[in-house]
Amino acid sequence: MEQAKISASQPLLLKIFNVLSLLAGASLLVAVSWEILLGDPRHYSTDYLLLQGVVCVIFLADFFVRMLMADHRWRFFFRNLYFFLLSVPYLNIVDWMGVELTHAEAMLMGLVPLLRALLGLYVLFTWIINNRVTRLLTTYVLSMLVFTYFAALIFYDYEIEVNPALHDFGDAIWWASMNLTTVGADIFAVTAVGKILTVLLPTLGMMMFPIFTVYVTQIYTRNRKSDS
Repeated sequence: MEQAKISASQPLLLKIFNVLSLLAGASLLVAVSWEILLGDPRHYSTDYLLLQGVVCVIFLADFFVRMLMADHRWRFFFRNLYFFLLSVPYLNIVDWMGVELTHAEAMLMGLVPLLRALLGLYVLFTWIINNRVTRLLTTYVLSMLVFTYFAALIFYDYEIEVNPALHDFGDAIWWASMNLTTVGADIFAVTAVGKILTVLLPTLGMMMFPIFTVYVTQIYTRNRKSDS
């Protein structure tokens, strides 16, 4: 009887953590954007570190709850190790230890919360797909928008102080959009991270745009068959 009660409570518990993870990921996305665009580029604020710590606790709790509910716990752990590592509050740990980071080290560690925000968006996309709220095209468009936004955010964070051609976040959005569509922009990266993104974005665009072409072709073929 006790085991039956626990089993019956599992779906509700997972739904609660789905909502919590969704809200945590959205909050972290807003906070990261605020810190990069309006905050000190060399140091994260106390409020942001506190929010990140709370979000990480929610992500870790969600991870271990799902692990405990899995049939093969250790298999689940190693298959999802990537998400576990992204949920560790590294910046909070460094702050608690009183470790002083160089500007380059702080910028590198600043990538971790960006990836963790991507984890929150992954939860959102999983929720959308599982509930059949959207189809392939909507998911495709959302993915392109997310990649463009995060690439622009990272590019802005690394380039704004050293790239004379980059004046504001609008320029970063323009740069990311033009590179993702493989057109190219008149803003050239000067940092190592910016140069890596300049290579990755067109490569990603060349892989993703054919998916859209195939999708449209399938719709056209299906409509032709239904009309005939």
